[in-house]
Amino acid sequence: MAIKIFLTGGTFDKEYNELNGELFFKDSHLSEMLKLGRSRLDVDIRTLMMIDSLDMKDNDRETIAQNCLKTDADKILITHGTDTMVETAKVLAEKIKDKTIILTGAMIPYKFGSSDGLFNLGSALAFVQILPAGVYISMNGKYFKWDNCRKNKKIGEFEEIN
Repeated sequence: MAIKIFLTGGTFDKEYNELNGELFFKDSHLSEMLKLGRSRLDVDIRTLMMIDSLDMKDNDRETIAQNCLKTDADKILITHGTDTMVETAKVLAEKIKDKTIILTGAMIPYKFGSSDGLFNLGSALAFVQILPAGVYISMNGKYFKWDNCRKNKKIGEFEEIN
């Protein structure tokens, strides 16, 4: 069965407006990233939303959870903004027990060329195939149980709490 990938936005998919210096959303870069990474995995991609996670509301998290519940896939990867990734993971963990769900993102937009997004995507795709059912966050080549990590904004990495 294909790995279901839900796109929600976040820095992962942001573009840079060279005229005004703002970041914005246009289209997802995920297909391009999979091609660049020479992925041979069977994936099914669906865009749920393209928003900054700081703008994500409870109803957005509910949309993500309902899509995870409704899919037949038992391996799910979600691209998500890093600022509220843990909050979304908590909602998913409360509602879904029988699927492996990985949330991943990037600190630097893919289109910047120096992004961590491609590496994070590859790591998340590997982890979703081997981890048991549960909700995890994958960043910086590591995976974390959703309730034992946080974003360290001083160093720009995720870390274990305990």
